[in-house]
Amino acid sequence: MSIKGTKINPTRFDKSQIKFYLVLIPVALFMVLPIIYIFCNAFKPLDELFMFPPRFFVQKPTLKNFQELLRTASSTGVPMSRYLFNSIVISIVMVVLTIFICATTGYALSKKQFKLKKRLLAINQMALMFVMVAVAIPRYLVVVKLGLNNNFLVHIIPYLAVPVGLFLTKQFIDQVPNEVIEAAKIDGANDFRILIHIIIPLIKPALATVAILTFQSTWGATEASNTYIQDETLKSFAFYLSTLTSVQNSIAGAGMSAAAGLIMFLPNLIIFIIMQSRVMSTMSHSGIK
Repeated sequence: MSIKGTKINPTRFDKSQIKFYLVLIPVALFMVLPIIYIFCNAFKPLDELFMFPPRFFVQKPTLKNFQELLRTASSTGVPMSRYLFNSIVISIVMVVLTIFICATTGYALSKKQFKLKKRLLAINQMALMFVMVAVAIPRYLVVVKLGLNNNFLVHIIPYLAVPVGLFLTKQFIDQVPNEVIEAAKIDGANDFRILIHIIIPLIKPALATVAILTFQSTWGATEASNTYIQDETLKSFAFYLSTLTSVQNSIAGAGMSAAAGLIMFLPNLIIFIIMQSRVMSTMSHSGIK
C-alpha cells in the first residue's frame, strides 16, 4: 500500500524512513546512556569513582570491585553468595507461582460463570489503584497473624497477588473464542487440559509480560527483608546491596556498591531484551473490551 508513491511500513529500508531515523537514533542513544554508565561505573577503580570533574567512561577498567564484593561479608558474617542465592530462589519461585495463579484465575474469571464473578473483577481493578506503601500496615498484620514473621516464605506468599498480571492475563483470555473451548469440551478435555493445551499457548505474550514484571519487582525488593526478617541468612541480595552504602568506610564501599548495582541490573536487562517483542504484543492487546 502506498500514498503518492510512498510505501507504508516498507519491508526493506526506504528513503521515506530517513526522517524517522533522524529522530529515533538520537533518542535511542540518549536512552542507552544510563545503561552504559552503569557498566562503566562497575569497572571503575576508586580514584575514577571519586574523580572531579567526574568522567562518564571508565579509563582504567578493573575487576577489583567485583573481587572485593565476593570477599566481603555483612557485619554479621553472612557471605554475599548467601544473599544472592536467596534472591535467585525467591525470584524463580515467585515467577512460576505468579504465572500459574494468573493463568488459572484469569481463565476462571474470563470463561467461567459463577456468583461474585463481577465483584471479584471489580475488587481486582480497585486493587490496581493501591501502591505497596498504602497497604504496608494491613500486610504486616496479616503476616504476623499467619505466623510468617522471620520466615523465608514471607518473601513469597504476601506478594503472590498481582492485580496487574491478572488483568493482563484475563484480557488476553477474553480474546480466545468460546467455540474453541466448547469444541475441546466436546472432545472430552477437562478444564486443566484446556488451560494447558489451549489457553496458555495462546496467551504466551501476556504470561511473558507477567514474568518480567514479577521478576523485576521481586529481584529488587527489600521490604520483606527490612520489615519481616530478623535472621540475616534469610534476607535478599537487594537488602545486602542497600547495606553497602552504609558501611563505615563509604569510600571503600563505593566500588562494591557499583559492582553490586550492575549485578542487580543485568538480569532485568537480559530478560527484557529476550522478551521485549512479547511485551509489546501484550501492551497492544490489553485494552478493555
